[in-house]
Amino acid sequence: MRRHHVRTVVTAANATTAVGLLVAVLGGARVRRGRDGILIGEGYRRKAPPATCFTVGSVIMCRHSAEWLLADERADLFGHESRHAGQYAWLGPFFWPAYWTACLWSYAATGSWGARNLFERRAGLTAGGYPTDLPVRPWLTRLRGRAARREPTPPAGSPSRD
Repeated sequence: MRRHHVRTVVTAANATTAVGLLVAVLGGARVRRGRDGILIGEGYRRKAPPATCFTVGSVIMCRHSAEWLLADERADLFGHESRHAGQYAWLGPFFWPAYWTACLWSYAATGSWGARNLFERRAGLTAGGYPTDLPVRPWLTRLRGRAARREPTPPAGSPSRD
């Protein structure tokens, strides 16, 4: 069985695709078949989230048409969103708290929801339209510097260096 077939079956079994279909319907989108087991909720109309595309289960919500998303010049974007579908297959409904925790970390570290978000990095920052070269915020640099200057505490029962 090919990888995208497994992803499609698993996201159906863990109910994230069902949630994606509900989000599409509530967002005023028309659901169309994409490729590789992906469904596309084209014409998504809600203001939130503000992204052009986002994924829930094996459903990619898109403010444009399915043809727009499937065009050759947007193959990277489609691939990025498809990788999120794979993340849903691995984590199921646990994807949501894990993803939002990663968003909060990224925002605290850089001011961008995606630049240091593990899920966005693994899906491909550039393909998803995220900045790739944002430095960490000064507070984090200072915190890392302090941690690096601290001498590690020897384990209990080890000989002292006195």
